[in-house]
Amino acid sequence: MIKDSEPLVLGIETSCDETGVGVVRGHTLLADAIASSVEQHARFGGVVPEVASRAHLEAMAPTVERALADAGVAFADVDAFAVTAGPGLPGALMVGVAAAKAYALSLGKPLYGVNHLAAHVCVDQLEHGPLPKPCVALLVSGGHSSLLLVPDVASDVRSLGSTVDDAAGEAFDKVARVLDLGFPGGPVIDRRAREGDPAAIAFPRGKYNDGTYDFSFSGLKTAVARWVEAKERAGEPVPVADVAASFQEAVVDVLTRKALKVCRDNGVHDLLIGGGVAANSRLRALAQERCDAAGVRLRVPRPKLCTDNGAMVAALGSELVANGHAPSALDLPADSSLPIDAVTL
Repeated sequence: MIKDSEPLVLGIETSCDETGVGVVRGHTLLADAIASSVEQHARFGGVVPEVASRAHLEAMAPTVERALADAGVAFADVDAFAVTAGPGLPGALMVGVAAAKAYALSLGKPLYGVNHLAAHVCVDQLEHGPLPKPCVALLVSGGHSSLLLVPDVASDVRSLGSTVDDAAGEAFDKVARVLDLGFPGGPVIDRRAREGDPAAIAFPRGKYNDGTYDFSFSGLKTAVARWVEAKERAGEPVPVADVAASFQEAVVDVLTRKALKVCRDNGVHDLLIGGGVAANSRLRALAQERCDAAGVRLRVPRPKLCTDNGAMVAALGSELVANGHAPSALDLPADSSLPIDAVTL
């Protein structure tokens, strides 16, 4: 049941190539409007920051208006605004932060600049209710591969491990390019992998037994490229489905192994997976299998809430309002390298 006494928060997300605007009341999602510029980047084989920034500028006002209409509310009904202040692409972040400042100032409403990664954790509350305290979060996307200990998503998020080179999603994009599968790579590799054998090729697992919580996917990406090049030099056909399945298995094997290690080492029995790569079907399946075996409860939002969206920003903003956190100043900066332990700015 939606309680009208709960704060109505509008969240804006512009950290990369999607303009997301979400409207949340308490833990209830009322609207999640997205304008993606992915097609504009596809011909370049990756996100072009200048193109992304221009696309955000053009999409901002229409996307905000669509979110309000979908939620059945007006600007005057909004109690607070939240915006991704970092990390992300500098120019893209600036567009969102500037827009949020303008809306908050013109309406006399509080503004909360929030951390993109903490928002990916908080969005699960819109689907599965309040987060257990503590929980472990595995965040995997095109820009991030992080393991977090989360005693309190509104105030205490701790980084335990991250990638030392390529993020998991970045590796998916690069391998898709090697296989001539297009951009973005995650969804198409997931589809092709279902037709292949994940044990066909023994690709390496970086930092698999090093005792840390960190990741490394650059060596795996290079190994795939060298394997494909060898096949092509020999004039042999490249078994794309087997390559996709074997590569994907190497990635999700390491991700789930490390995530369960964090849970075990810290005595935590709840694991949350978020970020764009959390939409991957094999990651979800293997994580569920390993969590069941370890007695760990798994929470993964539906795929639409895993990718960048305004709902996650609004969810974290709502949590901050409900817990009495002070709003950000109107000279709030956009910080492209905002550390995870800074939940707000």
